[in-house]
Amino acid sequence: MSDSRVRTVVAGPPQTVPGLMTAWGRGWAVSRGTPAPVPIPGGFRVDVGLPGHRVRHVLHTYDADSLGRLGRELTAPGTWIKVGGRRAGLRAALPDRWTLDSAGYLMSAPLTPGAVEPPAPYATRVLAEGGVVVATVLDAHGRRAASGRLAGAGEFAVVDQVETLPAHRRRGLGSVVMRALCDHAAGLGMRTGVLVATDDGRALYRALGWTVRSEVSGAYLREEPGPS
Repeated sequence: MSDSRVRTVVAGPPQTVPGLMTAWGRGWAVSRGTPAPVPIPGGFRVDVGLPGHRVRHVLHTYDADSLGRLGRELTAPGTWIKVGGRRAGLRAALPDRWTLDSAGYLMSAPLTPGAVEPPAPYATRVLAEGGVVVATVLDAHGRRAASGRLAGAGEFAVVDQVETLPAHRRRGLGSVVMRALCDHAAGLGMRTGVLVATDDGRALYRALGWTVRSEVSGAYLREEPGPS
């Protein structure tokens, strides 16, 4: 990852909500393998390129007028808007054609070294490639039981796609994945972890010392599937 990619969307002091949203957006783009974020007023745009999720606009600084104006200007199906703020405000500002996504939570934590071993018979594997770190917990047969990803954004480590498969839940494997990722990031000199949690994930991250900094709300223009 080049330094120019890191610098293109810096906005505000790093530990403010705008700064954390910016770091999260940079790291999310690296984790998902998209082009680098492009600055727009109040945030940035990510060209995701997936069916139903063609482009994502992330706003860290906005008001109701600017948000409503953006919602009227954007008309292409598969367009998303993500904001650091409450769902009610997003719904009130956007035209009716926008569909609200479920709520998320911007969270951060200081990074400290120290991985933990999973319970037997599980094992942990950590691989780094192309600026992305993947931690995987493997079962006794070498199959994935839980995993997560991490991408750097300057001093920040952005955690993404932490998941435990249903058959392996309630065994502490999510915590193992998080500790493996944070240990690796701390070893690289990153100081702060950032993520956006779902309702289900928020309890896990709080138990690991993460703090909610802001709600993150999303809305999208539905894209109907094309002919098969």
